Amino acid sequence: MALARWRTDFRRWEKEPGSPVCEVDLDVDRMLMARLSALLPDAGWLSEETADAPDRLSRRRVWVVDPIDGTRDYIRGREGWAVSVALVEDGRPVLAVLDAPARKERWSATLGRGAWRNGVRLAAGDRADLAGARVPADALPRSDRDFVAVHKPNSIALRMAMVAADEADLVATLRWGNEWDIAAAALIATEAGAAISDAHGAPLVFNKPRPQAFGVLVSAPHLHAAAVARLEARAAAAG
Repeated sequence: MALARWRTDFRRWEKEPGSPVCEVDLDVDRMLMARLSALLPDAGWLSEETADAPDRLSRRRVWVVDPIDGTRDYIRGREGWAVSVALVEDGRPVLAVLDAPARKERWSATLGRGAWRNGVRLAAGDRADLAGARVPADALPRSDRDFVAVHKPNSIALRMAMVAADEADLVATLRWGNEWDIAAAALIATEAGAAISDAHGAPLVFNKPRPQAFGVLVSAPHLHAAAVARLEARAAAAG
């Protein structure tokens, strides 16, 4: 549905400065809500494009959805966007799909059963040194010039998935972000053996009353402690 309207003429606007949205976001959101709610009528709903309903907090299972993660790339006709769907149970993702049709990629994961892209099982890398770590970035700050910049899709979920696929070694954000941006990719990364936390190194928990986390840090497993240590002062200053 999103692919059919990609690179066509559709309405787009800003919900707030720097936060683009388009009519395709809303259409995909409505479709997913109808179909996923029919699959699991008992599950709650949390989505970027739906008004939050507090009754989700009383549900053991909740769908956590971003109908188009990477809307900026979608609007610009670039390929770095994806539809992100996760089923959260008791605060943790148990089922995830990240569909990036412009890239001909479909990522998926089930708790305890591994992560996959287009039928190929994923495994995070085994890099143990921060120096030389691959980071999706347009440019690296002076303090991180020992990293290696690789292609950066606009979708944070796709950047996290790159770690799962051993196409990047480290992804980190140092600001408050929403659960729907990261829920599906968090399970994909974890099931591929990557390490994941918030920017302070604390575990991620989903379906909270305020559905946000301060940053996300995804890395090859042996890099995580060193990455948390490097970012500690910056995370403390930002958060």
